Amino acid sequence: MINKQSLWFVTLFSLILILSIYYITMSDSNLQNILGNSTVNNEYVNAEVNESSALVALRVAEDEEVLKQMEDYQSILLDSSKTSQEKSDAYNSLMSLNTKKGKEQEMEEKIKSEFQLDSFVKIKDDTISIVISSNEHNSNLANNIIRTIQKMCDKKMYITVKFQA
Repeated sequence: MINKQSLWFVTLFSLILILSIYYITMSDSNLQNILGNSTVNNEYVNAEVNESSALVALRVAEDEEVLKQMEDYQSILLDSSKTSQEKSDAYNSLMSLNTKKGKEQEMEEKIKSEFQLDSFVKIKDDTISIVISSNEHNSNLANNIIRTIQKMCDKKMYITVKFQA
């Protein structure tokens, strides 16, 4: 039986072999055209950080954490030395992780549709943390968001709302 490592090695080796044959058989004029047409552009780019950049950074960090947890659970599921109980626990944890991620997205969409605000929602145990991208720091708006999110939950949750400009 072929394992993943061997399969990756054969795949990458084949790719390198094909590219090297292509490079060797390429005519000199084509190679000069490819190498000659590459120019370096030294123009400065004006990078502007907008309100949603902070939310994107939070999402990326959360996604990396979730992917690491998913990889851990998947490695347990694929490990033949693990017991069936450990595999069952890993499967249940993986499913609850997917459910939690879906619930977070649902809450973000609800905030977007009702309040027209970009948001980031993170659920951890019985705590929901919400980051709103807004210059306006309104306690009435925060209370309305808390009530709306609490209605979506089955049990009483500790909900925090943070405004970030």
